[in-house]
Amino acid sequence: MPKPPPPANAPTAYTKNQLALRNGQDRDEIWVAYQGQIYDVSRSRLWRRGNHYEHWAGQDLTPELDRDAPHNANVFDNFPVVGVLKPS
Repeated sequence: MPKPPPPANAPTAYTKNQLALRNGQDRDEIWVAYQGQIYDVSRSRLWRRGNHYEHWAGQDLTPELDRDAPHNANVFDNFPVVGVLKPS
């Protein structure tokens, strides 16, 4: 039986490899993932070169932010969600 298509308003799902291209160097987009959501942080001056302190764009930052970030998840409230991260 064929798999039904996703709902029209479903967020686009990206693989880790697709996310990795949005690192601010391979493409202009600067994206990071956190807790399954992918955020576009391109407009942040703190991510201008594709990195923010020891954190690099184009990656799932969940483990490192949950471990040692000086702020909480609300920091992403100011950035648009552009998709979801496909499970590995």
